[in-house]
Amino acid sequence: MTTIKGKERKKQEETKDEEYLITYTRHLEKRLRNLETEKQLLDAERLRLEQELNSLRNEIDRLREPPLVSATVIDMLEDTGKVIVKSSTGPSFVVNPSRKVKNENLTPGMRVALNQRTFAIMEILPTKLDPFVKGMEVIDEIPDISYEDVGGLNDQILEVRETVELPLLKPELFKKIGIDPPKGVLLYGPPGTGKTLVAKAVAHETEATFIRIIGSELVQKFIGEGARLVREIFNLAKQKAPTILFIDELDAIGSQRLKIATSGDREVQRTLMQLLSELDGFEQRGDVKIIGATNRIDILDPALLRPGRFDRMIDFPIPDEEARLSIFKIHSRSLTIEGEVNFKKLVELTEGATGADIKAICTEAGMFAIRKDAEQIVKDDFIEAVNKVMNKMKDKAIQSRMYS
Repeated sequence: MTTIKGKERKKQEETKDEEYLITYTRHLEKRLRNLETEKQLLDAERLRLEQELNSLRNEIDRLREPPLVSATVIDMLEDTGKVIVKSSTGPSFVVNPSRKVKNENLTPGMRVALNQRTFAIMEILPTKLDPFVKGMEVIDEIPDISYEDVGGLNDQILEVRETVELPLLKPELFKKIGIDPPKGVLLYGPPGTGKTLVAKAVAHETEATFIRIIGSELVQKFIGEGARLVREIFNLAKQKAPTILFIDELDAIGSQRLKIATSGDREVQRTLMQLLSELDGFEQRGDVKIIGATNRIDILDPALLRPGRFDRMIDFPIPDEEARLSIFKIHSRSLTIEGEVNFKKLVELTEGATGADIKAICTEAGMFAIRKDAEQIVKDDFIEAVNKVMNKMKDKAIQSRMYS
């Protein structure tokens, strides 16, 4: 009996030991898996830290590199493979290009970077261009105006298209005839007669790059800045060719040069001389067409007006009755008008009005309708608008006589 109990007790103890071993084994396996997971996390963290360390070392090495000196290529020495460059610090050097820079990629006038110690050419720099000049290029904001939106200027539009568009679209016609295409056209006339509007239509109709400048933007504070801007504008035009370069308010820098002048006048004259040089220089401009616009052709310098710079001068007069009727129809086609309006009567009432005045009349007619909470414009609104705009014109004419 005692022996049997002893055996059972021993068996129970062995069972407990087995269960303990199984439990302990499972615990060790679980801990091993945790350690393996922790090891993987530590390995990933180690790799991340190594990458960050390498990045920091590269950044330190980059910061330790000596600064480069900008220079301009003057000439290429084909026999020796060396290059003559003019440093931005002043002197010129005969230098060797590094292995990364091939000689065939270097041309005179190109900007390069030199090693500060050896003066070797390390890399080719992009062309220097003033941000102000780059902003003059119209790319995404091409005016949404076509020739159909310009009224009463059929002859002027024809001449502009012959001068600007035809040489760009069909240059072979000029080669067959044996003449050089016109280089530029000057639009002149009273304010509001459609000069800028025609230039906008050219920008819309042609696929050429359109660069717009206002003459007063070239008047700069410091000596030489205006001339530099003119050079960079024409360089940009050559790079983006075919290009239409529109210079509005040309009289701001193109007025006649006088013997007696202040320092500011002399700086404007320097800018004008640079413009004259670019318009008729030794270098060919290629497919770059110039459109100038001014209200005061009487004060422009004679050097600007000679053939070879502006080959055509197109007059934009005050519109006659037929032109005013055409302009009224263009500006009123998007208006909500009740019934029919006798535009011929409005044309008779607007003697001496420009295209800008007629547009103002149509806008004022709409404002009179809005003032009455009306949904349509009626004939009386146009009559009131004509009286308002034309009276302003008369007041301006009286004031100009009083102060002249």
